Amino acid sequence: MLYPIGIQNFEDLRNGGYVYVDKTDRIHELVSTGKYYFLSRPRRFGKSLLVSTLEAYFQGKRELFKGMAIENMEKDWTEYPVLHLDLSGKTYLERKDLDSVLDRHLIEWETEYGIGQRYPQPDLRFHDIIEGIYSKTGQQVAILIDEYDKPIIDNLDNPELQDYFRSTLQGFYSVMKAKDGQIRFGFLTGVTKIGKMSVFSGLNNLNDISMDSGYSDICGISENDLHKYFRESVRDLAEANDLTEEQCYAKLAEMYDGYHFSRKGNGMYNPFSLLNTFRKREFNEYWFETGTPTFLVKIMQRSSYDITHLTDEEVDSSLLSTVNTVFENPIPLLYQSGYLTIRGYDSEYGLYRLGFPNREVKTGFLNFIFQYYVPGEQTSGITLITKMARALRGGRPEDMMKLLEGMFARANYQIQGDAEKDFQYAMYIIFELLGEYVQTEKQTSNGRIDILLQTKDFVYIMELKVDGSADEALKQIEEKGYDRPFADDPRQIFRIGVCFSSGNRRIEEWKIK
Repeated sequence: MLYPIGIQNFEDLRNGGYVYVDKTDRIHELVSTGKYYFLSRPRRFGKSLLVSTLEAYFQGKRELFKGMAIENMEKDWTEYPVLHLDLSGKTYLERKDLDSVLDRHLIEWETEYGIGQRYPQPDLRFHDIIEGIYSKTGQQVAILIDEYDKPIIDNLDNPELQDYFRSTLQGFYSVMKAKDGQIRFGFLTGVTKIGKMSVFSGLNNLNDISMDSGYSDICGISENDLHKYFRESVRDLAEANDLTEEQCYAKLAEMYDGYHFSRKGNGMYNPFSLLNTFRKREFNEYWFETGTPTFLVKIMQRSSYDITHLTDEEVDSSLLSTVNTVFENPIPLLYQSGYLTIRGYDSEYGLYRLGFPNREVKTGFLNFIFQYYVPGEQTSGITLITKMARALRGGRPEDMMKLLEGMFARANYQIQGDAEKDFQYAMYIIFELLGEYVQTEKQTSNGRIDILLQTKDFVYIMELKVDGSADEALKQIEEKGYDRPFADDPRQIFRIGVCFSSGNRRIEEWKIK
């Protein structure tokens, strides 16, 4: 089986004999029931392939859809002029970066349809192109815009450049509303839907289907898709990893499933990670290998958001559907970027419960931000966690504490910031990652994290103090009776008191009882 990894052109995919998960029934529904749409999905989730498939459809290339659902649903196969603007594949660091991309596309369209350039401004040229094509062909235009928000996302921490890009794109996209009568269809994709920074203020007739349960599976691979298209791939993967097919399906779900784009929608697999796993026959964090969320970490560090709430966050739908002031609350951006997803819904109060979608995202994201809160650490978070898990399972709390002590002893003293907060966040990340190996429970409050770790043979009760003493921490464990629930437990219990100094940014002392 040929896997279309990195292939975003529908025609190349079909002519090359690659596997294609048929979404064309959804495409037919889109073009038959509406005119302007917006879809937000995380990167590497199939947005560009969806846009390319729409392009082939509007170009009337019926032969490419042979054997697919749309073949019998569509009767006319009318050919329309298509204007496809792709803003991906480039980093926008200067004004000229966006100007050159728009100019290149505009020149291509002007040349193809023999339309003279009367104005230098991109929006006026776009206006003339739509009008000229309609006049020359008698056909309405299909406009497809991929990664509409890339220039703005690249500059979330650069307000001046961000404003320039927003203003330019707002004027450009608003042409679509002005030329509505000459447009057959408009479709825009991106990672985010930006609120107060919106480029959509001039295009307020968009149907946002990002959280529409009817289109929750329009990108990505569903459980049904997995069983329908990839049975042979799962068998080969299971054999290569000494797993049964049932175990293999379970591990695939644990690693790559779990994206929910509506309160009723089924969970979706990340297609990029899934296809890479099948081709290489190895489980890995393929999504994170293609790019790290540096801009998200910058935002989280500059915001007042408490990252210990990441896996226990509740929000309403309005917060999920737009990104307003990202430096005050990064949650909408984390959701729309795919680092958090919908894990539950409280129908009584209309609140969504968020969390990491799967193990790949959780371990990849936490391991990445680990270096920002323990910047002097040379060992990766995963390596440290593995060593700690071995110590815990072996009943060696001293070894675990030496690892923690050494980690903070190597931290960069020159890093400016709130040492107490950084310590709390670092410990949160460590024990979230450790939860992949042992049962972890945490109760957080100002300046401390109380930790309960459990393995098959041992129970660890930890009390952490900032600028206190290890004895105080142990005394609190005793006075609060943290160990009472385990009075009749046959497992060995370790009580650990830890003191962190905000002055020298290290674990000052620890004691085990």
